[in-house]
Amino acid sequence: MTEAFLHYIWQHQMLDKRLATTDGQPVVVHRAGDLNRDAGPDFFNARVTIGEVEWAGNIELHMRSSDWDAHCHSKDKSYNGIILHVVYEHDREIVLENGQVPQTLELKSFINPAIVAGYDSLMAPPTPADIIPCSRRLPEVPALVVNSFLDRLSVERIECKSEVVRRLLDESRGNWEQTCYWLMAHYFGGKVNALPFELLAKATDQRFLARWKDNPRRIEALLMGQAGLLEGYFEDDYPRQLQTDYEAFRSGASLSPIGGYLWRFFRVRPSSFPTIRISQFAQLVSMSSNLFSTLLPMTDVEQIVKLLDCHAADYWDNHYHFDQATERKSVKRLGRMQAELLIINAWIPLLFVYGAVRGQQQYKEQALRLLQQLPPENNSIIRQFQSLGQKPDNAAQSQALIQLKNNYCNGRRCLDCRIGHHIIKKAVSS
Repeated sequence: MTEAFLHYIWQHQMLDKRLATTDGQPVVVHRAGDLNRDAGPDFFNARVTIGEVEWAGNIELHMRSSDWDAHCHSKDKSYNGIILHVVYEHDREIVLENGQVPQTLELKSFINPAIVAGYDSLMAPPTPADIIPCSRRLPEVPALVVNSFLDRLSVERIECKSEVVRRLLDESRGNWEQTCYWLMAHYFGGKVNALPFELLAKATDQRFLARWKDNPRRIEALLMGQAGLLEGYFEDDYPRQLQTDYEAFRSGASLSPIGGYLWRFFRVRPSSFPTIRISQFAQLVSMSSNLFSTLLPMTDVEQIVKLLDCHAADYWDNHYHFDQATERKSVKRLGRMQAELLIINAWIPLLFVYGAVRGQQQYKEQALRLLQQLPPENNSIIRQFQSLGQKPDNAAQSQALIQLKNNYCNGRRCLDCRIGHHIIKKAVSS
């Protein structure tokens, strides 16, 4: 028994209906109350009848009655509104700050052992075959329960991603174009180079780039130079021309490049090397200097993929580094998969936040529709769920499964999960 599980049992009233206080008075729970995750009593606005008197107020839960004093509640006036002290084990009488003694309900004898067994099965140490705590029980959960929870988790996943959006929006002082520019740059770098790419975007004003929107090479020169990747001597004409262009920019503007040492090439696929990504990003910027305004009216995911699936300059067809030609020649496109990941990680959260900040629900709904138009991702988490019979139909469902695994299963938050809740309830009825 844990206090979190005790909260869960009380919140869902998984108790014997014949409750009684420690002094023998019958207790009828009309309303368990609202769970409080902040300071103060554990449940607000509860309503119970004790004996023949109906009470409305707050309820505090503890594993043992003596925890009341251990938590210094006897000196806290905010607990004077307690109408019932609910404990797993009653080991001593407690007193409120105002000197009154509240009624105590000891739950130990009123909890169905099957509920505890169901919870224990989820908390048991995992075996190598257990991908998630309920691996062996998941097939028993009705699809309606699973799908309704996944619908909620797809929104929750977007809200989690929105934290990056809100941070950048605050830094840009509410400038949506600049936020979009920074956000796209952040995710262009992938997991490994997200930070240096974001720093590059912040060091290179998009309004300055907009002056050269019809000249991708100059935009690339500016970005490569600001990335600190044009230092030293080059043999090839292309990097030397980029150097010349960048020096011309520096002589006419106050530019401060970031350190070239920030970029990571090790354990990065060649197609995702910073040099390739920066050239592709330059192409994207040249096609649309006002990217946010361009993307906002697009309701078809294919339009957005077409815009984002940009390619690097021709020089990179047979290069991954400056001055190091490769035998095989290929156009370095961003690729559909990477464009879809940009939509999932950058554009959809930005569009969702835009709708929330502006109070325009249609943009939040548009973000969700775009997510539903995209195919499901193919990664280790999704493949694990597929082995359990959970095959997502679209990116909304795959994102929901990722949220389930990372934010619930990994932390064993089964009590906050509808799937876990169903399994615990079923243990009582079976």
